[in-house]
Amino acid sequence: MKKPIIWKSIALVSIILIADQILKFWVKTHMALGDDFSLIGTWARIHFVENPGMAFGWLTGGTTGKAFLSLFRMAAIVAIFWYIRSLIKSRAPQGFILCIALILAGAIGNMIDCTLYGLIFDTGTVYQPESGHYAGYAGISHLSSEGYAPFLQGCVVDMLSFPIFRGVYPSWMPFIGGDSFLFFAPVFNIADSAVTVGVFSILLFYWQYMKQSGKKYGNNDTVPANKI
Repeated sequence: MKKPIIWKSIALVSIILIADQILKFWVKTHMALGDDFSLIGTWARIHFVENPGMAFGWLTGGTTGKAFLSLFRMAAIVAIFWYIRSLIKSRAPQGFILCIALILAGAIGNMIDCTLYGLIFDTGTVYQPESGHYAGYAGISHLSSEGYAPFLQGCVVDMLSFPIFRGVYPSWMPFIGGDSFLFFAPVFNIADSAVTVGVFSILLFYWQYMKQSGKKYGNNDTVPANKI
């Protein structure tokens, strides 16, 4: 089992990384920040935003918070890599290993943006200490050796938007009654999608396996050589 699942994992991670980075490079070098166009009707769109924080637009505080986030991502990538290695050695289910590989691919994809994009593009979203906020830019970015931000301070490129429907909260709802809402509002990328699919697949299909393997590790037993 070991060799086939190793190559399957490498292939899966590689495909996701290539697709993720090709789309990000195209968006970054062909669209201005905030540009938007339709893929399918009004509910599937390419909408270019840059995210200085975590997935789906969750932000961190300033350059210090971003540096810690980038370092955390690095540590997580190393930990996930070694976890996959231990899963392969213990002959864990192939599907479970591939789910973890999806999470690894997503983490690496966004880590590339954080570490390299600030160094290789001439413009990007940067932190303004005076205002305490990140500021955007005008025009289309180009590759440049000068860069727009230091190491670990690059922003993640997001572009996938699925504003499935808009509505208004019923008037009887406290505080938000009468306000408009959008479902689904977050803008994300292929790397974010890989992490989300990996996590939800584990919760749906491998939660019981994780509980059983946790108990067996606690009893110093070997995880059974399950296969799917």
